[in-house]
Formats: sequence, C-alpha cells, structure tokens
Amino acid sequence: MATHLPARQLYYDGQTQASTSNKTFPTIDPSTGAHIADIHEASRADIDKAVSSAERAFPAWSATPAIQRARILQKAAQLLRDRNDEIATAETHDTGKAFTETSVVDVATGADVLEYFANLVGGGGLNGETTQLREDAWVYTKKAPLGVCAGIGAWNYPIQIALWKSAPCLAAGNTMVYKPSEFTSLHGETLAKIYTEAGVPAGVFNVVHGAGDVGAYLTAHPSIAKVSFTGQVATGKKVAGSASGSMKYVTMELGGKSPLIVLSDADLETAVDGAMMANFYSTGQVCTNGTRVFIPRAMKAAFEKRLLEKMQYVRAGPVMDPATNFGPLVSRVHRDKVTGYIKHGIETDRAKLLYGGVGQPANLTPELKKGYWVKPTIFTDCTDDMKIVKEEIFGPVLSILTYDTVEEAVRRANATELGLAAGIFTKDLNLAHRIIDQLQAGITWVNSWGESPAEMSVGGWKQSGVGVENGRRGIEAWVRNKSTLVDMNGSVATAFAKL
Repeated sequence: MATHLPARQLYYDGQTQASTSNKTFPTIDPSTGAHIADIHEASRADIDKAVSSAERAFPAWSATPAIQRARILQKAAQLLRDRNDEIATAETHDTGKAFTETSVVDVATGADVLEYFANLVGGGGLNGETTQLREDAWVYTKKAPLGVCAGIGAWNYPIQIALWKSAPCLAAGNTMVYKPSEFTSLHGETLAKIYTEAGVPAGVFNVVHGAGDVGAYLTAHPSIAKVSFTGQVATGKKVAGSASGSMKYVTMELGGKSPLIVLSDADLETAVDGAMMANFYSTGQVCTNGTRVFIPRAMKAAFEKRLLEKMQYVRAGPVMDPATNFGPLVSRVHRDKVTGYIKHGIETDRAKLLYGGVGQPANLTPELKKGYWVKPTIFTDCTDDMKIVKEEIFGPVLSILTYDTVEEAVRRANATELGLAAGIFTKDLNLAHRIIDQLQAGITWVNSWGESPAEMSVGGWKQSGVGVENGRRGIEAWVRNKSTLVDMNGSVATAFAKL
C-alpha cells in the first residue's frame, strides 16, 4: 500500500511559508514508484525572502555566546535522537534505502555531527591564538562567522548531509538557507522545525525547495557569503564557478571512483566483507564507494568464490522489513543510468559478468516491481580502460581488477582524475601506512570501509572536491580569520618622530 505524506512547504522567518510560484513537484517512493508527497517549489521572490530572513537573524545569532548556541544545538541533537524512527521512516520512503540502514545511520550520524560541533564551540573550539612578538608587542587572532551561507544537499543521505552542513555553520554563528535535492526533499521542513523547537531563532535556518535553477539562483545571490555543495563533479564545477566569481567561500564534496586494494596477506573474510560494504551498502549510492577492487592475481579465484557465496546476504525486499538490507535506486532516471552502465559493461566493455546483470532482483512483489530496482552486479576480468572502471556509476556495480605487484596496484589506483577515497586490506600495518601515503585520496581506510565519524575530517583531492567537512578542521570552513598586531610602546610614532 502506498504511503501518503503531507506536502512540504518552504521555511523561513521561523515558520512554514507558502510558495509564490504556484508550482509543486512530486516525491516518489523509489521502492514502488508511488507518488507519496508534493513539494512546493520556491520562486526567486521566495528565495529573496529566505535570504533576507537569514540576514536579519545573523547579527543577533553571531553575537550569541558560543556556549548558548551550543546548548540550543545540543537540544536539537537530542530531539533528532528522540524522533529517530519517525524521521528514518520518512527517509526510507523518500530515498528507497532500507529502514535497517536509515534507522541506525542517517539520523544518528547526523545528530552525532550536530552534537560534536555544539560541544566543540561550547568548549572554546573557536578561540584564536596569541603570539608575543617582543616584550611590548603581540599578535592575536580572532575567528569570525561568515554571514549568510547556502547549503545545497544531495539525495543519497538527505538529513545526514543537511546536518553535516548546518551543524558547523550554525555552531560558528552563521545563518543558512538550505536547498535539499529535488529528489529527496522530505527532511528539510522536518529539520527546520526541530531547530526551531530547540530554540534556534527565527531566520537562522531556512529551507527552499526546487531543482537546479533554484540552486543556481541561491548560489549566485549577492547576500550569500559561502556555498557548501554535495553532489556530482560536473554540477559541483558549475556551482563553484558561480560562487567563486563573486569571491564566495566554497566547500565542495563531489564524486569518486575509489580504489580498494587487497594485499596478498589480507584476511580473505575481512577483505570480501569490505568489498561488499564498499559497493552494495546504500545500493551503491555512496560517493566514497570502493568500486575498483584490486586483487592479487593469485588470490583472484579464492576471493571471487567467497564473494559469490556471501552475495546471498544482500537481500532486496520491502524496505521496512527488518530482513531487507538492499533497496532500489533513487529514481527512474538514475535506474536507467545505472542499467546503461551494466549493459555497457556486458556488451561493449565485454567484462566477465560474475553476478547480477540487467534486470530486477528476484522475488520482488508486484508492487515492488514498479520501483527502481536493479540487481547487485559484479564484473571481473576488468581492465583500466573500460568505461565501467573509469566512470562513476553510483550504483551497486563492483569491478574486480587483478595486479602483480603492489607498486603496479598503487600506480593504477591513482590513474584517475578523481581522488575522494581509497582503502587497503592487509595484516601488515607498516606497509598499509606506506601505501596509504602514496594514494591520491582525501579519505582513506585500513581494514575497513565507509565509516565517517564526526571526529574525522573528510574531503576530496583532485576533481573530487574543495575543503573538508567534519572534524576540528571542518569548523574552519565556516569562519574567517582576523589578525591584530598590538604595539604597546608607540614605536611607530617614535620612528616617525626621528625622521
């Protein structure tokens, strides 16, 4: 049975607001293809009002002592945890991700980030530095908020990414106008209301809805001081270009084609589990996916055998079922894109299809067959020049590549214009550290994959992004520095007097 949810409106000045565009767009449950809610689209006038609301709120919020901001944001984090299952259910219907994932990851990790930054600023994490130059002169620095910031979210982790952006932004004393992805917009109004209930003043966090044209207008708005964007590389370049043209600050978290390198001494079970996590969690719709799995040639047969044995544990089905851990893709358009890559891998790249392929998983109910499902797919005997190996698919498609020497594996792993994530599986931790140092990626793991706690700063190299999110460095992306030199004996005036 289809779930019908209330329409989502705009949110600014501390309350829901009617859109003046008289336009709506649908939210679709990807597991069934059913229309579950309408989203009210913002006009340019609506965006102007939301930005003005944030401008009015900025002076008082930025002047609020950090410890008071921290207490408010800590309360919001607790409200998120209290309503975890309710919010996670909406995320499941919006994204198609299994409730077994959204209930333990999406809301919880977002709340962790909010709590982390609240505690960081509450504990003096935004204090500057003092340096004594000489007996009668010293320099001090101060970190000041930027102003009104724009956050543009992605569709794969909607509320988590909204919190990754808004938590440090608000903790640092900025205000935000946030635009969710048009594919997954249900969370925006929910988060805004939680912030308001926690005590965040009107205008500090605002939400506008729409597609790329709304994001483009918001990005280019003269009153916006910074743009934080998560999404694909091509769109990120346009957003960054628009923002930098007016000297706005930017943070860009973009795509990847990340290598997962298994060394010859690696524990087979751990390596196989890591490869599965790196390719089939969230139905492969994760920017850090380790889609290029490099295996020593001598280990290939054993690795593939164990991988095929474990594929029975990737279970598609009703997304609210506790037994389901594999959902559909987010939209019909994206389903068709991923299916196109799978066809290309079979027909043009001529990689060996080890598992899956074109079509839907078996045993879906008639209702689920209307959704945007694809099979988890494994290709082997892949080469570096194949399209499925070179391009980001953003779906559950694993490519196995073999290598003969570690030096070769590292060289091939780095042979991409992207540099978001990378990982090593080995028992030799000294060797692991040496290889990690050679890999051209901003997020790396050893004997693990995908975990990204609030304490860990993450960001891409090369075409995969600009700046970092989370961790102590993450707050620096939301402040600007002011340095002041104090001379206590009037040495400048004395020098001129002697001329």
